[in-house]
Amino acid sequence: MAKIERFEDLQCWQKSRELVTYIFTITQSDNLVKEYDLKSQLRRAALSSMNNIAEGFGRSSEKEFIRFLEMSSASCIEILSMTYILEDLNFLQTEKMHS
Repeated sequence: MAKIERFEDLQCWQKSRELVTYIFTITQSDNLVKEYDLKSQLRRAALSSMNNIAEGFGRSSEKEFIRFLEMSSASCIEILSMTYILEDLNFLQTEKMHS
């Protein structure tokens, strides 16, 4: 297996980038215009997930990289939790949430 030289080549970072795009897209909806705090928190958590992967990759040890991957994962769980709020408020359809 070839050594990964750039964080952009990590599949987890690529998926996080897709998540950021998705979160920014759904939070542009009219439903969330007045829900500034929820919209902001969703966006910040998505960005945090992607950026923690990149930052961890740039760290000096595998142990630190793993720690940053754990923080990224926690941000994704935070996003998942907030998507339930979006579903409960009928801001996001269930089939879109789980795709």
